[in-house]
Amino acid sequence: MLRWFLDPFFGEERSYWRAVTACFLAASTFWLLNALNKTYTTRITYPLAWRYDESRFIPVQPLPTEVPVNVTGRGWKLLRRQLLLDVKPAELTLSTPAATRYLTSRALRPALQQAMEGLQYNYLLSDTLWVELDRRVSRRLPLALSPATDGAALPYAARFEPAEVVFQGPASKVSTLPNPYPVHLPTAPAGSSTGDIRVPIGGPELVQTNVQDVRVRLLRRPVITIPVDVVPELLDAPVGRKYAFTPATVRVRLQFFPEDTAGFRPSQVRVQLHYGQFTNQDSSLRPFLSEKPAQARGYLVLTRGVKVRSE
Repeated sequence: MLRWFLDPFFGEERSYWRAVTACFLAASTFWLLNALNKTYTTRITYPLAWRYDESRFIPVQPLPTEVPVNVTGRGWKLLRRQLLLDVKPAELTLSTPAATRYLTSRALRPALQQAMEGLQYNYLLSDTLWVELDRRVSRRLPLALSPATDGAALPYAARFEPAEVVFQGPASKVSTLPNPYPVHLPTAPAGSSTGDIRVPIGGPELVQTNVQDVRVRLLRRPVITIPVDVVPELLDAPVGRKYAFTPATVRVRLQFFPEDTAGFRPSQVRVQLHYGQFTNQDSSLRPFLSEKPAQARGYLVLTRGVKVRSE
């Protein structure tokens, strides 16, 4: 049967094969045109365009650029959508961006129906479209040297140029930046009592600065270490009970430049414990420094664990 089917194609001239090819192309074209003229119901992803005041608000998470929908339309229109030929995005306007956390399918329907020329919008494949925007704010902060990785103070006084940096971004992130803002030295200037280096500012994601780096001039200074014993505060503990600590106080080491020690008071230091967060092998709570003087150049919590018992 295979030979019977193939025999007519052997020994034919080149013009014969051109005619056969033309017939196949014509048949395929007619079949494709007929298929594209039919109506189909299928799933597609449709592009979105967001409208809001970008000078006042900023997305905390990237806004969705497209949304999956179920539509009905002719094959020509569906092909144009897949090839992205002259597709008009659905425009979504956020009148209160900071207060809007999601858009339902009912809120999306008018914009999708208006944008889908030649397509019938049926329904959204996901019930909710999540968005998160925050107010765009600016904050000017002075700079200070960050302590070493072990919490020890660097024995340098620093002059920054510029002395302050403007941070701009989401209010939820900019408002939590420390004041003064810590600048991390990549390496200590070796072999010299003074140094003049450029240090990158850095910053959290989505937060921009008006400068990429600052010029830092260093002058070696003596550092005074002051130990402080602080009674810890217990957080998230069951109410109606009294608790005893072992040891009763937590020792904290603070480091200052000599002129900054005059205004220091032990009451400026607060240490806290999180009830139930046993991080040490002896089932004790690890204390952490929750408040310290702004003049402190370095700090270290010397007490590694505090046992808590109910009385």
